[in-house]
Amino acid sequence: MNEFELIDRFFTRPARGSAVRLSIGDDAALLAPSPSCELAVSVDMLVGGRHFFADTDPEKLGHKTLAVNLSDMAAMGASPRWALLAGALPDGDATWLAAFARGFHALADAHGVDLVGGDTTRGPLALCVTIMGEVPAGCALLRSGARVGDDVYVSGLLGDAALALAAMTGRAQLDGDALAAARARLETPTPRIALGVALRGVATAALDISDGLVGDLSHILERSAVGAAMELPAIPRSPALERLMHGAERALAIECLLAGGDDYELVFTALPSRRDAVAAAAASAGAAVRRVGRIDAGAGLRLVDRGGGDVASEFGSFDHFRT
Repeated sequence: MNEFELIDRFFTRPARGSAVRLSIGDDAALLAPSPSCELAVSVDMLVGGRHFFADTDPEKLGHKTLAVNLSDMAAMGASPRWALLAGALPDGDATWLAAFARGFHALADAHGVDLVGGDTTRGPLALCVTIMGEVPAGCALLRSGARVGDDVYVSGLLGDAALALAAMTGRAQLDGDALAAARARLETPTPRIALGVALRGVATAALDISDGLVGDLSHILERSAVGAAMELPAIPRSPALERLMHGAERALAIECLLAGGDDYELVFTALPSRRDAVAAAAASAGAAVRRVGRIDAGAGLRLVDRGGGDVASEFGSFDHFRT
C-alpha cells in the first residue's frame, strides 16, 4: 500500500451528521461547531519504546491512542467531537493497521468522535492525536478555580497502570488475575467523559491524572494559587496495590499510587456545600469518586495520615526530559 491507500483503507469513514462539512480527502477538514459552544482542543503523542512496548497489542494501542486525548476533554468538561491522527509507521503492515484502526474506531464510536484528518509517514513508531470538543461557553472546567475550603476528589482507582508496568519490568510480583486487571488499566484506560460533563457547574477546578496524582494536583494548586492537604489513606487503590502497601514493597506501592501516572482518572475540587451534587454527578456518570483532601491557604501539597500528621514524600510530576 502507498500512503493514500493506507488512509483510505483503514481510516476513512463516513462522518456523523452535518457538523462535518468536509472530512478526509482535502487539505483540511471543514467543521461546524454547535452554536454558543467553545472549542476545546488538545494534542498528545505516544512514542514507541517511551510510552508503550514494541509488542503492545495494536488494537489496545489504538484504544489508548485516542483514550489519552479523550481524558483531556473529560478534564475540561468538554464533549469530544473530532480527532486528527498523525502517525510515523515503520512499515505498512496491514494486519497491524487493521487491529490498530479497530481499537481506535471502537472508542471513537463509543464517544461519537469523527476522525476528520491526519498524516502518515515512514519512521520509528509514533502516534499523535489532536482532539477537538465542545463545551457551552463559560462552562469549561479549568485548573485555576480551586478556592480555600474546597474538597479535593479523585475518580476511580489510582496506581494500577504503574503497578502493571512495574510487574512487566520485574519490579513487582503479581498473580495472574491481579496482573491482568492492572494491565487493562495500563493498556485500555477509561476516559471519564461522562463524569467531566456532569461536573460542569459543580467542580471548581479539574485535571486528568496522566503524570501522577501528586504532580497533577500540584498543577491545580499552582494555577489556583492555593495549597492542599491530602490524606494518603483516603486515596482509592485496588486490592492488589493495598496488599503491597502492607508488605516489603510498600515504597513501590506508594510510588505507583502517588506518582505512577497513566491513570487517566480525574482529580477535581468542589465546595463542601456541593457534596450531594458531586455524588449525584458521579452516580449519573457511573463513576466512583472519593474525597481525599481539602484546599487550604498555604502553598504546595501536604500529604497527611488519618490523624493529620505529615507524611514524607518527594514525589513530583513526571517529566519526559528528566526521567
